[in-house]
Amino acid sequence: MPTLQSITTNETITSPSNPRVRTTLKLRDATTRRQTGLTLIDGQREIRRCLAAEKEIIEVFFDADSFSSLSDTEQTDLISIVTQASAQGASVTPLSSRPFSKIAFGNRNEGIVAVARFRAESLTDFKPRSTSPIFLLEGIEKPGNLGAIFRTADAAGFGGVIICGQGTDASNPAVIRASLGTVFNVPIACDTSAAAIQWCENHQQNIVAATPVGTTDWHAAEMAKQPAILLGSEAHGISTLWFDAAKNKKIALETVALPMLGLADSLNVSATAAVLAYESVRQRNA
Repeated sequence: MPTLQSITTNETITSPSNPRVRTTLKLRDATTRRQTGLTLIDGQREIRRCLAAEKEIIEVFFDADSFSSLSDTEQTDLISIVTQASAQGASVTPLSSRPFSKIAFGNRNEGIVAVARFRAESLTDFKPRSTSPIFLLEGIEKPGNLGAIFRTADAAGFGGVIICGQGTDASNPAVIRASLGTVFNVPIACDTSAAAIQWCENHQQNIVAATPVGTTDWHAAEMAKQPAILLGSEAHGISTLWFDAAKNKKIALETVALPMLGLADSLNVSATAAVLAYESVRQRNA
């Protein structure tokens, strides 16, 4: 097993105001991510999954000050990740604890942060896995919810995810963290709602939309034949564009509702996604 010193390609950065530290920190901002096509990955499992998916990692930063305090197993794990990233062309830079804390995710860091080239494709380049359902996600605002839906999509064998509307983006570091890196294993596209509707029309996609006033019980909808499960924003639900398109016979849209037997009038959007995803699994396996 090589040592970190033998893998490191840059001098240790000791100042939090170092230009490379400031530039890296800006990747927590959506505008910078859109402009550069780069994002940050926090956590060893997430970085491993990025590497396994053969996404391009540009640079790896590690906390050089805390390395000696790690257990032998933890040191071996960290060296393994850095070695693999370096072998795939990533630059490796040690940081002292102060600058590392600037770019790491709060107090939940694991001594390593990676910069990767990653963002969703446009719909014109979207290639979902065949014979599997997909998620249509419109205006999902909370990164934790979006990340959890990616975990569900991965676990339930979904063919892909289309993100549309004004919501958070798949390359948000908090989404990557909440997805546990599964976001790298699912085909993703991002476009406008109008473009998503047009894609569904072109592909004759049957859509099952979850709404509080759905006309069909959640388990009675047809979800065995490669459906698209449509979920709207936490605050506003699904936009009227979808219902107008269905009214004009451009798309086939069935609305479903889950029973609300307590005080709450709806479930968290990621919980709804999980319920409907596994109902589709049940129907496909029945």
